[in-house]
Amino acid sequence: MNEGSIVRATLKALFVPRRLLPIVLISLPLVAAQVRFSPYEPMAAPLGVLLCALCVAVAPVSYRVLFPEGLDFSHGGIRLLLYATVGVGVVLSVGAVVPKVLDMGPTFLTDRYSLAVCAALFLVGGWGLGRDIGFEESLALERARAARLEVEAEQAQLLALRSHLDPHFLFNTLNAIAEWCQTDGAVAEAAVLRLSAMLRSVLAGVRAATWPLERELELVRTLFNLHLLRDPDLFQLSIEVDPALESFPVPPLVLLPLAENAVKHGPAAGHRGLISLSVQARGDALVFTLENPGASKGPREGSSGLPTVERRLALAYEGRASLSLTSGDGDARTRLTVTLPRSGPVPGVVT
Repeated sequence: MNEGSIVRATLKALFVPRRLLPIVLISLPLVAAQVRFSPYEPMAAPLGVLLCALCVAVAPVSYRVLFPEGLDFSHGGIRLLLYATVGVGVVLSVGAVVPKVLDMGPTFLTDRYSLAVCAALFLVGGWGLGRDIGFEESLALERARAARLEVEAEQAQLLALRSHLDPHFLFNTLNAIAEWCQTDGAVAEAAVLRLSAMLRSVLAGVRAATWPLERELELVRTLFNLHLLRDPDLFQLSIEVDPALESFPVPPLVLLPLAENAVKHGPAAGHRGLISLSVQARGDALVFTLENPGASKGPREGSSGLPTVERRLALAYEGRASLSLTSGDGDARTRLTVTLPRSGPVPGVVT
């Protein structure tokens, strides 16, 4: 921080109420004493106000300019002498030179003992105020740095989790492809191509900040189709999306773990039936509704699917997105709803 910015920042910090109030509480009695014990001098009050104002303004500024890293007696002897010189100079200029120029009579604050006390107040007050302001700025910088590092760590973790695919799904798919290679080469070839396209999309999604909803839905369809290749009767699939919504930007791979969970905890867990995905526009929001057969038993211990998506959404939309999971005992189905602002994710945030 250069000297100009130090001066501006220090003067601005002096007007913070928690500093301004003590300054006023100390200055008022001094000015009152100056008026009370200098009854025959009409310029006593203005002189007292000027002395207090200059001391309050110059003392912390000079301390912070001379000791930007704090007071160091081992290496700051010359600077300490300069600081004392500035203090004595300000006090004597107002308390001795100005009264002589204005041909003023003796006053309470221009007495030599009072001037010595004012000089001491200048040095101690400047040190206290300057040190307090410096600590406050350092604390603000450290808090900002800690918050930035926390966000960067969160983004690094989410970036790694973004590319997560259930290894069991991959193993099962590869095992099925190995079997199809011996029994049905055409199906095996189709499965390899779809799995390759899916993994290519996952890698692209890891690198991208956002991508169109159309690409996210294409990846979800590929996931569902791979499951149906292995077992065509595993579930029925219904996807309803307004084509006008497919260009809206969304965080990459945000729906993939939800679709994966819908299969894993629904049809793959023995609950055959319909998996439905719909995307609708409701006012200023996009609403994704994903339903699968089987009642939800809540997040499993150690599960990272839904918590990861919730954290990604909170970071990407600064708390303006929501995710809810409901399960009705009557129809034994689980409904997951994701609501995203149509304005899109916050620019520059990796999620």
